[in-house]
Amino acid sequence: MLTSAEIRKAFLDFFASKGHVIVPSAPIVVKNDPTLMFTNAGMNQFKDYFLGNKKAPYTRAADTQKCLRVSGKHNDLEEVGVDTYHHTMFEMLGNWSFGDYFKKEAIEWSWELLTEVYKIPKDRLYVTVFEGDPAENLPASTVALAKWKQLVAEDHIVYGNKKDNFWEMGDTGPCGPCSEIHVDCRPDTERAQVPGRDLVNKDHPQVIEIWNNVFIQYNRKKDGSLEPLPSTHVDTGMGFERLVRVLQGKQSNYDTDVFTGTITATEKITGKTYGFSDNRADIAFRVIADHIRAIGFTIADGQLPSNTGAGYVIRRILRRAVRYYYSYLDYKQPLLFQLMPVLAKQFETVFPELQQQLDFVSKVVKEEEEAFLRTLEKGLKKMDDIMAGSATLIDGAAAFELYDTYGFPLDLTMLIARENKLEVDEAGFRKEMEQQKERSRAATVVDTEDWVGFQEDQSSVFVGYDQLEVETKLIRYRKVKAKGKEAYQLVLSATPFYAESGGQVGDTGVLSFEGEEIMVVDTKKENDLIIHVSEKLPVNITGIVTARVDAAKRQETAVHHSATHLLHAALRGVLGTHVAQKGSLVNARQLRFDFSHFAKVSEEELVRIEAMVNEKIRENWPVVIREMPKEEAITAGAMALFGEKYADLVRVVTIDPKYSIELCGGTHVKATGELGYFKIVSESAVAAGVRRMEAVAGGAFGSWLTDQVDQLESVKTAFKNPKELTKSVEAALAENAQLKKQLESLENRALVGIRNELLQKDEIVNGITFIGDIVEVGNADALKKLCFDLKNNLNDYVVVLAANIGGKPSVAISIADTVVAARGLDAGKLIKEKVAPLIKGGGGGQKNLATAGGQDASNLPAVIAAIRSLL
Repeated sequence: MLTSAEIRKAFLDFFASKGHVIVPSAPIVVKNDPTLMFTNAGMNQFKDYFLGNKKAPYTRAADTQKCLRVSGKHNDLEEVGVDTYHHTMFEMLGNWSFGDYFKKEAIEWSWELLTEVYKIPKDRLYVTVFEGDPAENLPASTVALAKWKQLVAEDHIVYGNKKDNFWEMGDTGPCGPCSEIHVDCRPDTERAQVPGRDLVNKDHPQVIEIWNNVFIQYNRKKDGSLEPLPSTHVDTGMGFERLVRVLQGKQSNYDTDVFTGTITATEKITGKTYGFSDNRADIAFRVIADHIRAIGFTIADGQLPSNTGAGYVIRRILRRAVRYYYSYLDYKQPLLFQLMPVLAKQFETVFPELQQQLDFVSKVVKEEEEAFLRTLEKGLKKMDDIMAGSATLIDGAAAFELYDTYGFPLDLTMLIARENKLEVDEAGFRKEMEQQKERSRAATVVDTEDWVGFQEDQSSVFVGYDQLEVETKLIRYRKVKAKGKEAYQLVLSATPFYAESGGQVGDTGVLSFEGEEIMVVDTKKENDLIIHVSEKLPVNITGIVTARVDAAKRQETAVHHSATHLLHAALRGVLGTHVAQKGSLVNARQLRFDFSHFAKVSEEELVRIEAMVNEKIRENWPVVIREMPKEEAITAGAMALFGEKYADLVRVVTIDPKYSIELCGGTHVKATGELGYFKIVSESAVAAGVRRMEAVAGGAFGSWLTDQVDQLESVKTAFKNPKELTKSVEAALAENAQLKKQLESLENRALVGIRNELLQKDEIVNGITFIGDIVEVGNADALKKLCFDLKNNLNDYVVVLAANIGGKPSVAISIADTVVAARGLDAGKLIKEKVAPLIKGGGGGQKNLATAGGQDASNLPAVIAAIRSLL
């Protein structure tokens, strides 16, 4: 039986023998493409070739591509691990033709590989062919049909509609008919009863699509119409995990050696045994085996878990894995980080970036797990509170809060509810979920018109390393609309404008169309296309255009980019070679640099880092920039960033060959002396295992220094210009501390007096001691202190204290534990439901003590009356 590594190698060797260039996988995290967060198909890295933005350096290519899908058809995150063949991260084997071969060769080779190299029995294979669509005037795929008829029996050819057999990149862009190959893995007895052709594209777990040959020949326009492309292309994709399953004769992808190593390691760690079933524990094993790959490779490619965007997707995947092992494998401590060495070893020859960053990725994952395990504990307590207040049904909003805030999926909430003889409002949950999705969609939707003036194979050339002003021409434009604002995106045949990339912001400046000046407010990349963003379109779009970059802003940006390289080298020199760039922002005002490091940078280390950078500035090293083959650059010691896709020819920036050599496409100064002076202005934590430094140099340092001097002068003036400012400040701080102690002592005495007065105002309401009053205190904390103090002097009580503090209302409610249990009262709920609406504010807390603040102090008597009426 072939191993998964042998199966992968056989694919690449086969297409290499057919004249294909074997290219490395692109990073799983997508940059410079606003339509994608993650690489979700093998074709992503080749989009520019299909779109005509760039000419391919080869006409044939093949690869295995890391992909990530967590939404869309069959890929809802909550389904992964439940079935046998869907995944978050997966490998896509693909072969590509850019204007070279087409349907005949693609079909021949796919059949040859599957039946002659991999030896899959021909009678188990079924193929699909596009039947055409009269509504779109799309003809049937007669060429593909004719080719297949030469290779397979006619009863193994299935005709597919537009839904199944017409592939589109998105709402607009390249598209075309496709021809899929499906394999029937059922036992012979079942195959004899129902022919495989009847189960193709019917979601049968054992009759699965294995390969899709897409024939790109149209461009979908904004209005929905199709136009033929000048060149036709082939884009194929074969799911590696499914292929291995078929060739290893397994009934599930998870039973192959792609996943069994991780499952075995999980068994050893947890002490549980994987049973190959559909029970919750076995699903947990599969969830972990799948999710660990998405987590590990995405972090290795530069995407850290966070609360927004792509980082939130990774956090969600990680948290799903955690709550599965927590709930169903009864493992209550971090588990995933322990599996990283297993995963890294398995893929070290295919995707080596994880092995190269194993320590960093493991530590990030461990910290994320620890943080979520704490959240999970809180979620279970929250679940207890929700169930205590629910008679028979947990409402949809509460279930959604558990999902959104605490990471509880609906099935976990329902499981716990059933154990406590409760139901969950599923419809209400799904309504809340849909509303959240709508909000997310509305926040990110960008309406993009078709390109006007498209010219095939005419790309935009960047000349801005050497020139800041050029004469050029407009080759295409389009209108875009986002958040109600309209803008235009312009593409020039040649441009000096640097497009936002590698942390460096895009240039701004002016485009002069025969005297009419159009401001460029930003420059961005869409794949490899340089896009100039303007707020209006010129009247005359056909003439010569003078493109002029804001030179002063560019120079200050270049200062900070060169300073970033000096800082990176200094960090590695002072903190250690484990330091690697994890994020960067470079603009005219400052630089921001995120790097891997697991401790706060000490004051002494900061001084040494700053001194090292400034020494290189004083030495006035020339910034030497050369282009060279990537392998030569790496051999010479150039630093390459994880998660970046580099061309074969790279740009190498050297500042003292013994100090800093980096691959970089950004703009730089001519010599380090132009930086003037470098100053670190802040150092902080930004994520698990990642620190952030902000710094200034050049003109920005001058502005920062002026601001610091101005602040110092203001302080000196406030202290009446003493000879020794530091001593004056220290004396003032000491005096302030002493006065605070005296004030606190006076306040405590006053609170004792207020407490004694309140104890005289208690009344018995239905057997409960009630105190409700508006008191005079200086801060909201004093209300809580009074509640704690009264607690020691009362039994079976409800206390409501209110105060008008500077025109703003504050309220505290304290309830004895005995009353909470006997009467079902909950201070936190009362604050939210009864108090907050009256004072136009918000708040919360525990069942026995909760507080609120608001805007309307006129209703404080009504607050006290409302709570008393409940008794």
